[in-house]
Amino acid sequence: MEDLSQKLREYIKVGTPAERRIAKYFSEHLNELPFETASSVADRLELSPMTVGRFLRSLGYHGLDGIKVHLKDNLAPVTLHLPNILEQLQKDASEGRPLATQIAEQVEMLQHIYNLANQPQWLEAVTTILSSGNVFITAHPSLAGLGRRFCDRLTFARDHVLFLDGANGSYVELLGGQSQDELLIVIDSPRFVASRLLARSARRAGHKVLLATGQFTEWAHEFANITLSLPPQRANSRENLSAMMSLLEFLAIAVIQAAGETAETRIRRIEELQGMFAYAPLR
Repeated sequence: MEDLSQKLREYIKVGTPAERRIAKYFSEHLNELPFETASSVADRLELSPMTVGRFLRSLGYHGLDGIKVHLKDNLAPVTLHLPNILEQLQKDASEGRPLATQIAEQVEMLQHIYNLANQPQWLEAVTTILSSGNVFITAHPSLAGLGRRFCDRLTFARDHVLFLDGANGSYVELLGGQSQDELLIVIDSPRFVASRLLARSARRAGHKVLLATGQFTEWAHEFANITLSLPPQRANSRENLSAMMSLLEFLAIAVIQAAGETAETRIRRIEELQGMFAYAPLR
């Protein structure tokens, strides 16, 4: 990568006028080149595609595809770019650019979840998910898709994971039996008015409760064994949906990683079954 950058700097200094223009454009837009063609670069610089092609050959590449392969093979780890990226985000956000503000908020949210993942309750959540006899997941109907996705992810690590949509009005799958080794995961939200009652009922039935909720849920410590708190909710967001999605995804990843070889075996088996049934002909 440094070799390419050095060549471009040399052409900017001593190349022909056309070479200097192309080298300067390449140097300033390396991250955008995977989306370009020789013709599109030529159009931007008001040159001929043949001129761009000759320049690429002088660099040692057979067309723009060659430089794309080079960029892909020599891509620097994203962590090396983080300081510059964050500095640019803060600058753009301070200038009132809406997208920069939203992305900066997402970075803060991910930092909150990363810090949470280093807390004792995170490890307890992972351990409890893997060790419980049955795992039930529930959420408000508006977040049912999110709950089912989380349920599917956990099945990579273990058996007996079930999403409860409450459609039967009774939650009998959780509360109708006599087992004392159940875990209820409540995906909380402002509209899920039954979440507190469900958590309390599960605890009274002898089950454990893992609650994913906002930071200021007053009843969390009374009715939940484990609480994973979302970052502070933004004023323009009712559900804090992106934060909940990220928290559940990273929690599922942590569970799968903790399951180790068991998860690897299950994933292979799931892929085999999907290959068997996904495209089964109609009879």
